[in-house]
Amino acid sequence: MYPFSREDQTAKELLESTGWDVSYNTLGRKLTPDETAEFAKSCQAIIAGTEGLSKLIEGNPELKIISRVGIGLDSVPLKLCREKNIAVSYTPDAVTPAVVEMIIGLLVTLSRKFCLADREIRRGQWPRHYGKRLGDSIIGIIGYGRVGAGVAKYLLPFEPVEILVNDIKDKSLEISELAKSGLNIRFAEKDEIYKRSDIITVNTPLTALTKNMIAAKEIHKMKPDAFLMNAARGGIINEEDLYQALKIEKIAGAAIDVFEKEPYAGKLKELENIILTQHMGSCSYDCRKNMEIQAVEEVIRFFRGEALVRSVPDEEFEWQKI
Repeated sequence: MYPFSREDQTAKELLESTGWDVSYNTLGRKLTPDETAEFAKSCQAIIAGTEGLSKLIEGNPELKIISRVGIGLDSVPLKLCREKNIAVSYTPDAVTPAVVEMIIGLLVTLSRKFCLADREIRRGQWPRHYGKRLGDSIIGIIGYGRVGAGVAKYLLPFEPVEILVNDIKDKSLEISELAKSGLNIRFAEKDEIYKRSDIITVNTPLTALTKNMIAAKEIHKMKPDAFLMNAARGGIINEEDLYQALKIEKIAGAAIDVFEKEPYAGKLKELENIILTQHMGSCSYDCRKNMEIQAVEEVIRFFRGEALVRSVPDEEFEWQKI
């Protein structure tokens, strides 16, 4: 994966202390699926980022474990891993605090148009935009797993008008517990979230069910002053449809941290009413360090014959089948 131990060497030192033969991605960028298959063609373990792994798995009969740094599993063909008896682990808890904080920061930045103001000052402009406070907003959260629930908890002191939650699982118990703290939060169908929310944040995994989940039809249900955010996975929001909607100001703006093809070089860069970031949700010093250490620890456990602590659960395998 890239980057690995860029800011903190602890995970690298832990890995190298095993005495194993370790190879690193030295290209200074994310590998393509073909490059991954070539670079790791004889490895027994891979510590992976978001690289596509299907070609590697098909071409390397020696691979025994994939230890994913992060939470997303769309790049890991779980069914194929199970067929070839390859163990898969990930680090979902380590990444959550950094992603949640980024989303909260983007919610404020987007709704108050701070990034636009920065660009305008640099052009010698001073329009002083008005924006809506989170405390005066209805916020839609699509996907109420670790990140979605974390966002809701962080919103408590902002006292939003209402939080509308949607998830494929029954989250009524978790929602009711948070409501006891004074937050006006409830389950809602996605259609209501699209129509009523001032800001919508998408926090679902990328699966067959969520691919292009938000496209032209869904965007055109949204209010003209609504904002849309995606810090989950590229491909959940249709990028072309989002571009067309923002170009005619069908919605007020968007913030996108993840893209179908990364690094991103598409048409959204042309627009002023969008914040674009570089898949940075996990990029805090502590969370990156913890993710990398946890991924290395899983590989060490595996080859010691110990039980994995962060094995990908069966439900994730089931979601990929849908």
